[in-house]
Amino acid sequence: MNYNLFKSINQLAGHHPFLDSLMAGVTNYALIIYAIVLLLIWFFGKNQYKRTVVYAAITGVLGLLINFVIGHLYFEPRPFVTHHVHLLVGHAADASFPSDHTTGAFALALAVLFVHRKIGTGMLLFAFLTGFSRIYVGHHYPFDILGSMIVSFVISTIVYKLSPLLEPMANAMIDLYNRIPFVPKTTEKDKAINQ
Repeated sequence: MNYNLFKSINQLAGHHPFLDSLMAGVTNYALIIYAIVLLLIWFFGKNQYKRTVVYAAITGVLGLLINFVIGHLYFEPRPFVTHHVHLLVGHAADASFPSDHTTGAFALALAVLFVHRKIGTGMLLFAFLTGFSRIYVGHHYPFDILGSMIVSFVISTIVYKLSPLLEPMANAMIDLYNRIPFVPKTTEKDKAINQ
């Protein structure tokens, strides 16, 4: 079933130039786009938004660490290693399960969604597109994406539940940032409101 689902999506590749370009672009630049969004939130958001960026970063790192462990415990070859696929973007023949790109996308999106619904919803929709693009370009099976979503959900939930314990560290990072000259800062009024 996993391979059949993969084929039904990947067979679209190579026949629709606009869709091919879109999916390849999402696959190549999704995490860069997430990084830019988080930087914008950090630079222009109040303290509560900055704390969310810290929690999102922790969530993303933990998700990728879990993926690293899973990839060493269970090795699933990439679809293009064992099957003939429409490979739109080259990739190393490393472990397919789970998808690092998708885990990163969902981990960051869910960390934001738990606190800021509007921004998080947009990020979550883009995470689904990221996961779909990984199948479309021939890098992952659907179950790789599902596994990534589960890892991301578990890790982001744990970090969200532990956020009161992490808040002193996040506040220390915000205070340190606010001491750097010539960067956008939260005003004292904003600090009072958000602390």
